[in-house]
Amino acid sequence: MRHMIAILLQNEAGALSRVAGLFSTRAYNIESLSVAPTDDPTVSRLTLVTTGNDSVIAQIVSQLRKLVDVVEVEDLTRGEHFERELLLVKLKVSSAQLEPLTALVTEASGRILAGALSSFVVELTSSEAQVSRFIAHVSQHAEVLEVVRSGALGIRQGAAA
Repeated sequence: MRHMIAILLQNEAGALSRVAGLFSTRAYNIESLSVAPTDDPTVSRLTLVTTGNDSVIAQIVSQLRKLVDVVEVEDLTRGEHFERELLLVKLKVSSAQLEPLTALVTEASGRILAGALSSFVVELTSSEAQVSRFIAHVSQHAEVLEVVRSGALGIRQGAAA
């Protein structure tokens, strides 16, 4: 099963590599990884997506909590949460494809950043599944030149624990 794990860690040199090392030494796969400082510049928030059964995920969470730089670990998929991913996609569009493509972008609540037919750039923020569906749909209307995805970001719903 797919799990999104949020980790607060000290913003120290090597902290990210220790988290990644935990995954690589145990042959766990990281499907996506996003990290940036929080409102406190000494702490970063790392959001990663991995797969595994409940016992594997429990083991990962337990091992993450033992790392010296880790402040907090939460498996967001265990509760209600919001998930978003940013997509930037560059397309080559013919004039005949422009109208249906524009309608598709509008329907998906995307935004056109550059409208040149040879370098048409679209921005979309949505769930991982919706981003994947959008890429599949636009590829039917235009030639995909480049795809850039942020990886999943997540936040738990409700009051802070």
